[in-house]
Amino acid sequence: MKAILLAAGKGSRISKNIPPIPKCTLDVGGQPLVLRTIKMLEKRGISCAVVTGYRHENIDEVLKDTNVTIYYNPFYDITNSIGSLYFAKDFIDPNQDLLLGNADVFWTDDILDEILAAKEQVVMLSDRTRADDGDYFFGTENGIIRRYGKELKRDQRDCEYVGIAKIKKSFVPTFVTQLEYMVSHQQHGVWWENVLYSLTSEYDIHSLDVNHKFWAEVDFIEDYERILDYVKTNNI
Repeated sequence: MKAILLAAGKGSRISKNIPPIPKCTLDVGGQPLVLRTIKMLEKRGISCAVVTGYRHENIDEVLKDTNVTIYYNPFYDITNSIGSLYFAKDFIDPNQDLLLGNADVFWTDDILDEILAAKEQVVMLSDRTRADDGDYFFGTENGIIRRYGKELKRDQRDCEYVGIAKIKKSFVPTFVTQLEYMVSHQQHGVWWENVLYSLTSEYDIHSLDVNHKFWAEVDFIEDYERILDYVKTNNI
């Protein structure tokens, strides 16, 4: 299995509360968040790549003693994460399952084990306890994503998207073809997840609920503080 972590963005919402560094290099329990995630993945034999952009030298320094493949998106300020993923597309192997994730997400070993065990050809992690006040939402039917967006009305949504997805190798060629199609048609201002969203009318894209487990995406300083409290409380 391979994993690609997207780490090119600036993180404007939290930038006034932290030093001018990538969010994924914030310290979590004595090590940078992105390094913690990579160690968790590599412990299970997963080969990792990271796509950098904003302050890429900080991430380069964090990862200098690892086996991680690093890709640089020089257009990080004018493209969204689909552009970053495009720079790493040569890392994708059609003969291996693929994990994709945003590098500023803190998630736990038990969440990783749960998504690895999922049988569906595409799963995106979600949390039903965050449907009221989350950031990006899904509306699902029998576990299949039917609606998605930041502005979904409350009666149209039932969970918040976590920021992690797994694609089985049988679906990887379809995913890569759609990624290349969208970028070649200048759709480089959207998230990497939009590749999957654009396929929901043709294929079943599943939502995997992890509401009983801890996770947090570092968008605001309060998110980071939640992570620090969790790590301290659980001594990890």
